Amino acid sequence: MTIKVGDRLPAGTLNEFIAVETEGCALGPNTFKVEDLVKGKKIVVFAVPGAFTPTCSNQHLPGYLAHYDAFKAKGVDEIWCLAANDAFVMGAWGRDQQVGSKVRMMADGSAEYVGKLGLQLDLTARGMGLRAQRFAMVVEDGVVKALAVEAPGKFEVSSAEAVLKGL
Repeated sequence: MTIKVGDRLPAGTLNEFIAVETEGCALGPNTFKVEDLVKGKKIVVFAVPGAFTPTCSNQHLPGYLAHYDAFKAKGVDEIWCLAANDAFVMGAWGRDQQVGSKVRMMADGSAEYVGKLGLQLDLTARGMGLRAQRFAMVVEDGVVKALAVEAPGKFEVSSAEAVLKGL
């Protein structure tokens, strides 16, 4: 079943490549419990089928970077980019796109978490395996407040601009 507005995010883990070691976070891939990360926060999560892919790299992620200040002004604590890639790939993509601390590059390497959300995309026939559908959601304290899932091959409802209009 696909997650919907009003639902609580399912328990699960995501990985993030940490480039600078801090207290509690070692250098390299770190595993985080989603339920801990979302507690008491307003987070915009957008998912892409894959790091370094054309629409994801040229439009989706850059839009969230360009509108970072507008999201912060609307009370958003964090922006996450979620993809079914490993933490090393997500870290490299984040460096390539110069995300800095604006967007957390969250890895769901086996598409397990997007499966729990009911938002998996099977691209096995195209040699890409299980991926995330392109979507965006606003989460407040673990509860989905807005959800926009793209139709196959589209990029219309999950852009930064579209999400901002709904905040």
